[in-house]
Amino acid sequence: MKMTADKENTEEKILEAAKEVFLEKGNDGTRMQEIADKAGINKSLLHYYYRSKEKLFAAVFKYAFSQFAPRIFSAFKDDEDFFALIRNFISVYIDIVSKNPFIPLFIINEINKKNTVFTNVIKMSGINPQVFKDRIQKEINNGKIKSIDPNQLIINTIGMCIFPVIGRPLIQVILFEDNKAEYDKFLESRKTEVADFIINSIKI
Repeated sequence: MKMTADKENTEEKILEAAKEVFLEKGNDGTRMQEIADKAGINKSLLHYYYRSKEKLFAAVFKYAFSQFAPRIFSAFKDDEDFFALIRNFISVYIDIVSKNPFIPLFIINEINKKNTVFTNVIKMSGINPQVFKDRIQKEINNGKIKSIDPNQLIINTIGMCIFPVIGRPLIQVILFEDNKAEYDKFLESRKTEVADFIINSIKI
């Protein structure tokens, strides 16, 4: 029992250390020795758990993607009020990206490098855009929202959530005189602001 607990603890330390290094430096800039040092273990033990940087990267990328891209499409299977679903998604999404600000850029950088890990993670993610499109069509047919392109709606929503986070270093300095507390309040208010903007743009 103790051996199992020790193993799980070591794996958790490795993944936490790898997450920090990979998210900050990307796949190309990361070295296994740096991860081992951050995890407080020797490099041999690191290789025992993850035989290659590619396997460790795949585990971290899967984590990053699962945090960055919650199951938005499956969420819209719910019969809950459509506008309430939008508000909830926006609130959760802003929380995720604000607590993990490196994740969006990390994923974008690795996608641009055409990393095969990304393709595999996408295939295993269970994301089904048709569910989202079907829910949109249902709301249109019921006369609750305007006739819109579902792809435009999701990109508009995600873009408005993500940009203030990845653009924070610049926006915080220019608009908030580099006041972190004020910017944190601004991000919190984005939950309502973005939801109101999106809903008002589509409701009849």
